[in-house]
Amino acid sequence: MNMIRTILFGLFLCVASQVFAQHLASPDGNLELLFRLDNGIPTYQLAYKNKTVIATSRLGLEMEEASLTGGFLQKDVRNSSFDETWTPVWGEYASIRNQYNEMLVTLTQENEYKRVLLLRFRLFNDGLGFRYELPEQETINYLIVKDEYTEFNLTGNHKTFCIPGDYDTNEFAYTTAPLSEIKEVMEKRLCKKGYESKATSFTVQTPLMMKSSDGLYINIHEAALVDYSGMLLNVDDKDFRLSSHLTPDKLGKKGYLQLPCRTPWRTVIVSDDARDILASQLILNLNEPCRLEDTSWIKPQKFIGVWWEMFTGEGRTWAYSDYNKAKPGVTDYTAITPNGRHAANTAHVKEYIDFAAENGIDAVLVEGWNEGWEDWASYRKDRQFLFTKPYPDFDVEELHHYAASKGVRIIMHHETSANAADYERQLEKAFQYMVDNGYNSVKTGYVGYVIPRSEYHSSQWMNNHYIHVVERAAAYKIMVDSHEAVRPTGLCRTFPNWLAQESARGGEFESMGGNDPDHTTILPFTRLKGGPMDYTPGIFETRLSYYKGDKMKEQVGTTLVKQLALYLTMPSPIQMAADKPSNYRRFMDAFQFIKDVPVDWADSYYLEAEPGDYITVARKAKGREEWFIGAITDENARTAVIPFDYLPKGKKFIATIYEDGKDADWNANPQSYNIRRITVTNKSILKQRLAPGGGVAISLKEVTGKILNK
Repeated sequence: MNMIRTILFGLFLCVASQVFAQHLASPDGNLELLFRLDNGIPTYQLAYKNKTVIATSRLGLEMEEASLTGGFLQKDVRNSSFDETWTPVWGEYASIRNQYNEMLVTLTQENEYKRVLLLRFRLFNDGLGFRYELPEQETINYLIVKDEYTEFNLTGNHKTFCIPGDYDTNEFAYTTAPLSEIKEVMEKRLCKKGYESKATSFTVQTPLMMKSSDGLYINIHEAALVDYSGMLLNVDDKDFRLSSHLTPDKLGKKGYLQLPCRTPWRTVIVSDDARDILASQLILNLNEPCRLEDTSWIKPQKFIGVWWEMFTGEGRTWAYSDYNKAKPGVTDYTAITPNGRHAANTAHVKEYIDFAAENGIDAVLVEGWNEGWEDWASYRKDRQFLFTKPYPDFDVEELHHYAASKGVRIIMHHETSANAADYERQLEKAFQYMVDNGYNSVKTGYVGYVIPRSEYHSSQWMNNHYIHVVERAAAYKIMVDSHEAVRPTGLCRTFPNWLAQESARGGEFESMGGNDPDHTTILPFTRLKGGPMDYTPGIFETRLSYYKGDKMKEQVGTTLVKQLALYLTMPSPIQMAADKPSNYRRFMDAFQFIKDVPVDWADSYYLEAEPGDYITVARKAKGREEWFIGAITDENARTAVIPFDYLPKGKKFIATIYEDGKDADWNANPQSYNIRRITVTNKSILKQRLAPGGGVAISLKEVTGKILNK
């Protein structure tokens, strides 16, 4: 290895006709990158423990004003190493190690234009990140992106976990199939959201999870998506080639750049152990450090909300009236007859506040509080919602004082109906209104087709919009939970007030045909690699026939206990107890786990994992000697083997086990469960049965007195 590094540092120049190679190894030596300039075309390869992960794949950018895809000479190569440990504001770990070896390649086109392109590669122990950089130069300044020629050429017909590529939504069910079969399978199981914009070629979304026939787990995504278009992956299912597909605007433009600039990082996480994929912090490490000087106001939290009852078919609505010609800020709502089904009313919200206060829940989300819901998804109105105008039956001031007296916060809801342009016009007044009325968190929504009408949810303008909202929110000390936005790329490190996003098919789909039992065993390997998700777990009553009668055909994809385990397997600093208080009162002994489980962690240990099949994880609470364990499975029952060797030596712990009942089943009997207690030490091993579509949730508290085993 020393000889390779000596040669690498000594080689800097080549001619375009040569095949010229540069090597880079990860700090532990398991990953090796090979960069070649092949007849002037930049290419790379990636290997893990001598197994090829990415075969020779080309690199390059095509601009309308300049082609940066070939004709290059290698001007310079600079290698460096970096190793630090940084402290996140919240997350799965109290500290994160950021260690990598870097290679910066300078390429020039030796023609009249003298264009310069930099390629920066960072090789971590868990994967690769690389990006394009364009420094200031004399012959080009403003550029319009025509295409990006980044390839990820695979070595075979890998097992793939994916959703269709779409410019406007990520809320699809996952397909598990060999790469050669995913197109047919995805089209058969497509469940539409209502505002899809299918990509112009056969594409899949990132993060893309794959498993090779020789046992490698491979995850492809991007990091630090700033001032650029979101990336899908073109799929060649015959030759097993993937390539970047940038989301255009509706004029067909894929980005507007001004030098100096850089693209997001393209990422490849790889291991022969699926647990390493879940534990990887590579995406966060490739993002810039926190930009906020003061983060003391950022508080992870659990919340309940006036939300689920609008999905269950009980007749509750977001809208105050049935008058569909209402114009926010113009119509006198006090003169309009209310429909009697409006859930966001003062008395009802107080009931939620009372329940939160009684059970130690931090906050209450209220949807449908403000003017505009009568015809909200029209895509025709220049102004849909007003974010400082409550409906007549929602008393903001009274609820502010009532919640404060109970030690509970109210979470603001800003559904924009994807009218991002108008949201930006109202943003400062909306955030000031929140501050004036005691709100410190907002759930934003972007349901529908985007306004400006030339944009998609993942195009460059919208990606900049999401960041703008988070930056302005930080100025008002407001935390953000965004829904229907572009899928995350680790920007929560830079902006830790961006607590979570939806950007995938979440728990609400239990009211829309259900999520398959394997869905939540895939999401941590895919969607969650970019950042936390507001999945809305904790739904105890998933059988909608409970509300609508036996006439409804339904499918439930989870047991009640699995809903508890999701608080561990799908970590987020903002977690919803998504069901209605009335349902929690029916199962208060099980609800105790939701009351106890933290949302911020000091350490995490992934104990078992296989994408699409099962996940078992143990986490230590931040700031106290308590541990929690969650395990989930797909439609197949299994026995989870749970060690406790991460516990402190010489100490005993009470393990309260929330387990599936003997007759529990994800579809036939989802609410069967049992609660028992045992004593464990760091030498204990628990073999725990998980029902089909089920799980287990365990809380561990140090023994301080007499223990009762039962």
